[in-house]
Amino acid sequence: MSINNKRNQSLLQLGLFAGVLLFINVLGNTFYNYYDLTEDKRFTLTDASVDLMENMREVVYVKVLLEGEFGGSYKRLQNSVRELLDDYRSISPNLEYDFENPLEGSVEEVNARKELYAKSGIYPINLKEQTSDSKKEQITYPYALIFYQGRETAINLLENNVPGMNPELVINNSVSLLEYKITAAINKLMTVTKPIVLYTTGHQELNPIQTADLDAEMIKSYDLNRINLDSVVQIDPEVDVLIVAKPTLPFSEKDNFKIDQYVMNGGRVLWLLDKVATSIDSMRVTGQHLAMPLELNLDRLLFKYGCRIQPNLVMDLECTPIALQTGVIGDKPQFELFPWYFYPRISSRSDHPIVKSIDRVNMFFPNVIDTIETRGGEVKKEILLTTSDYSRYQRVPVNLTFEILRDQPNPDLYNKQNLPLAVLLEGTFPSEYENRVTESLLTGLQELNIEYKKVSEPTRMIVVSDGDIAISRLDRQTQKPLPLGLNPFDKYQYANKQFLMNAIEYLHNDKGVIEARGKEVKLRLLDRVKAKEEKTKWQMINILIPIIGLAFFGIIYNWLRRRKYASQ
Repeated sequence: MSINNKRNQSLLQLGLFAGVLLFINVLGNTFYNYYDLTEDKRFTLTDASVDLMENMREVVYVKVLLEGEFGGSYKRLQNSVRELLDDYRSISPNLEYDFENPLEGSVEEVNARKELYAKSGIYPINLKEQTSDSKKEQITYPYALIFYQGRETAINLLENNVPGMNPELVINNSVSLLEYKITAAINKLMTVTKPIVLYTTGHQELNPIQTADLDAEMIKSYDLNRINLDSVVQIDPEVDVLIVAKPTLPFSEKDNFKIDQYVMNGGRVLWLLDKVATSIDSMRVTGQHLAMPLELNLDRLLFKYGCRIQPNLVMDLECTPIALQTGVIGDKPQFELFPWYFYPRISSRSDHPIVKSIDRVNMFFPNVIDTIETRGGEVKKEILLTTSDYSRYQRVPVNLTFEILRDQPNPDLYNKQNLPLAVLLEGTFPSEYENRVTESLLTGLQELNIEYKKVSEPTRMIVVSDGDIAISRLDRQTQKPLPLGLNPFDKYQYANKQFLMNAIEYLHNDKGVIEARGKEVKLRLLDRVKAKEEKTKWQMINILIPIIGLAFFGIIYNWLRRRKYASQ
């Protein structure tokens, strides 16, 4: 074969190879796909996110305020946001995004941005990161702004960024919840009609002042109102969520029947109930309070649906403090903090999306919830919140005093573990009025052309054995409501509001957006001490092994080549 023929053949092979590469590249751009081989499927979008992107007909623009040079941990968050948005855009070209550093530019420009963001409640934070050699601090805005058809919303990309928390854990929680936060935000912007949420009234439930902070958060996403059950013939099935928030007067049979038939028609209910009447304010005045069972006439209804709230008071060594006056100096009273075992701090042990990765929840005089086998329906029970491993319960009636704070608690008495305080019930529920609905009720339904149902459509409800979980405490000086979950004594922001908002979101949303909260990104932390001690060893291994391997390959290759040509 001549030299020209060999050259032509080589050029032809090169051209064919280049053509194949080009063809594969075109196919790759046209039919984008990937295979997620990670154990926790961190790069796989949930069905709700995929459906949302596929149904997106208008442009959604995302501005991420995370442009800049960050350390390893926060660089991971930055890259995770970019990768997630790329996954979204691979499904829908209508999603556009940019990364921006709001601290770039002249002093006037930066200050103008800060003022603009502050009006929307967006404030910078000081990122602190510990490296092997030094500490690094950096001011940044860990937010993403999402715009759709003239509307906008902002989401905080950092989750549970509280002082003293492991930064690696903060980043891991944040990465785990990125898809949920962005998908939920886009879904809310694209929702034209807000879901309807109603509080019941007429039984001395919580008033708007007590639920002010929770209501302010709900109004952003829901059409919120209150309804007196005595003033309506039935609860409109179009109501997405009904909230029964700490009633203190009993429900009539007519009211129970309205709630029952609302559930039978697929209605969702969030029960925030106290089974025992208590008052710490009375204890502060008189030094004691007789805790008595609270009769709400809801026991049969809840029992039929699959749970029962016990008339007892839960005590837990993992609790929040209260302030008690211990003396007076001059004319100023002196206060001291004491652990109050009736105010447990609850850390969720469930992987359910409602409670996964949320911070602790502060509860007040909660009661134990028992789950009951249901007959006539199929109800699945999921325990959402439980006590710690060192808890107990106090039967009532009981005279509560502050005398229990004089001595250290006996751990042997706190021998109950994981007492249920919040439970999710979902499935088909049997009617509490089956075989006992009165003729007057049936006649009333027939006159209104409403059908009585014995078994519900598939639906869900959440029962929480604490009504105070939704109350915003008052500032002692201004008497204005504090943020829900903020404890004025230990200055800690508990996740009461996040838990309740997640609960309402899960109850009403059939699209499964909140399922993205269930995604888990396993944290694989580097042992920094060991890494520093073995730094030189691994550097030598990473440098020498490739060189030795390459030299060995060269020796073998040359030996085989010489042997081949020597035989010729």
